[in-house]
Amino acid sequence: MEINMEAFIRGLPKAELHLHIEGTLEPELAFALARKHGIVLPYASVEALRQAYEFTSLQSFLDIYYAATDVLRDAADFALLASAYLARAHQQGIVHVELFFDPQVHTARGVALASVLSGLTRALEQASQAHGMTHRLIPCFIRNLGADAAMRTLDELLVHRSAIDGVGLDSSECGYPPSLFTEVYERARGAGLHGVAHAGEEGPAAYIGEALDLLRVQRIDHGVRCEEDPAIMQRLARERVPLTVCPLSNIRLRVFDRIESHNLKRLLDAGLCVTVNSDDPAYFGGYVLENYQAVQQGLNLSAQQVRMLARNSFEASFLSTGERQRWMTAVDQYPG
Repeated sequence: MEINMEAFIRGLPKAELHLHIEGTLEPELAFALARKHGIVLPYASVEALRQAYEFTSLQSFLDIYYAATDVLRDAADFALLASAYLARAHQQGIVHVELFFDPQVHTARGVALASVLSGLTRALEQASQAHGMTHRLIPCFIRNLGADAAMRTLDELLVHRSAIDGVGLDSSECGYPPSLFTEVYERARGAGLHGVAHAGEEGPAAYIGEALDLLRVQRIDHGVRCEEDPAIMQRLARERVPLTVCPLSNIRLRVFDRIESHNLKRLLDAGLCVTVNSDDPAYFGGYVLENYQAVQQGLNLSAQQVRMLARNSFEASFLSTGERQRWMTAVDQYPG
């Protein structure tokens, strides 16, 4: 019997491990929050803002991404933003999310870190109560602001240590190698925080090695340029270092010209622990379901390969060993 692939993907239990909550800001919500705070956006309409979501590079995306966050001003805004994402995630079969946010973007605008955390944790706790969805919260350092700024941000984050589960490193890769942040990650690790880092998307494969050896991260965010270095490829496969790949993001930011040329299937076939995620879905044309559908159709993935991607998402998560195993078993037993 032929499988209904969309229903199969939607129903398959999944974890999302690479999701920037600021990147879920849909134009409709941006305009609503702008009206709330009396902000005049430099776009005539929702549609005009949506049309601006066409990018030629990572930097062209970041320029509009950071400008749009100006509408996020108080705890209620962050709760509304996260709740909208979590409701959609639940509808798409996500049962666990490890959510990124950029504290420096907000504190630089005078928004208190406590307000950001209050809003996000409120929405996450409500999703837990309503849907049983589990979560981890991971603030990311903006690498082009430098290591000193990251260390100051870590100082502030550690005041709220009970609210966070790890640290990440995002934004412009080029010119900002992971090695710059060695001391920051050492301190975060000493505080018991997990470590992840963007590497090998815009930057070279060598950045993946730096993130593993110097930052001692447990996951690589993106990592698709690992193919440029066979030794890195072999290491990732041998050590089962997870890659949180974001296919539609990679197309929108011109890492690959089209989904059919994406290397996700090759990486999966090479034995790497590849996962599928949505990155900044409001900007890149799709949430997790759409990302799974895009690679399934574009790369002609079998139901078993799709199942492997979902299974990998739990293996790569920061859930407890028992919770990871429970969900991997659920994926294995899911009909289809």
